[in-house]
Amino acid sequence: MSKTDITAKMRSDGTVVEVLENGEERPFPETPMRPMTEEDIEKAAAADPDARPMTSEEWQAARRVPRTKSLRRILNLTQQEFATRYHIPLGTLRDWEQGRSEPDQPARAYLRVIARDPEGVRRALQEGPPG
Repeated sequence: MSKTDITAKMRSDGTVVEVLENGEERPFPETPMRPMTEEDIEKAAAADPDARPMTSEEWQAARRVPRTKSLRRILNLTQQEFATRYHIPLGTLRDWEQGRSEPDQPARAYLRVIARDPEGVRRALQEGPPG
């Protein structure tokens, strides 16, 4: 199998094109250069210790905690806005997002509730205590 150098560039619209020796451009083919079947992909992943698929047991044991930064970005809020809206100290939120600390059990539960119903939590916090 011979090696071939290909010159490519990304256009401003995000498409990648091959640049030919004469300077002309052409789109890359839609089909992959090295097509793999689903079975080939599974075998390759299983052979790579860093990309090995998780077992059912590993999936069951994995923690399912909403990632604070992802949640905040999905809600299109700054750190300050998220912290203020959901009554979380800004420093605590920053520590969670930067990996300096992790939410404790009650905070993880609170983040799950925010992820499920962000507007409901916002309204409940605005209303104040019942009674």
